Amino acid sequence: MRVDPFIETRTLRSIKRLLADSPRDKLLFVMGINSGLRVQDLLALRVAAVRGLKLGDRISIQEKKTGKPNVLIANKEILSALEEYLAVAPTEDRHYLFKSRKTANSPLTTLTVTKKVKAWAAAINLKGNFGAHTLRKTWTYHQRREFGVSWEVLAKRLNHSSPSVTRRYLGIQDEEVEEVLMNSL
Repeated sequence: MRVDPFIETRTLRSIKRLLADSPRDKLLFVMGINSGLRVQDLLALRVAAVRGLKLGDRISIQEKKTGKPNVLIANKEILSALEEYLAVAPTEDRHYLFKSRKTANSPLTTLTVTKKVKAWAAAINLKGNFGAHTLRKTWTYHQRREFGVSWEVLAKRLNHSSPSVTRRYLGIQDEEVEEVLMNSL
């Protein structure tokens, strides 16, 4: 199933406000849109891996899907959401960071995250096809559009084996192509 990214910056702000009373879900959202990692890799994180992180610290991970090494770097948004969550969550180092409330000693599932992302979008009346992978695609979209990161750098970060896979993530809209066609030489 293909999903859409959250394109508007105001959408990101709205979802953060929506999740203000749910520090775990806010952290999941913030990590997802600020790391470019797959949700399944975020869900595998344990509290011990993130406790005491400082700005710029790195957590080495091995991607579940590809088996390739990757990294999560603590930026200011991630740190802020993490500190907020750890201040209120009864967490032990051995616990999953995104611990399920229904199943003891288990993380949330990707299906649960998909349901959450769909609910967040619905709560702010956003139309589109959203799911767990929306978070990763949102990171990719905004890196390219807001920060001008090249698709080659994004492909490396995402650990894609093919440029065609990265192109699908970029979320290029028809309007953007039409803008380019208006350029004169």
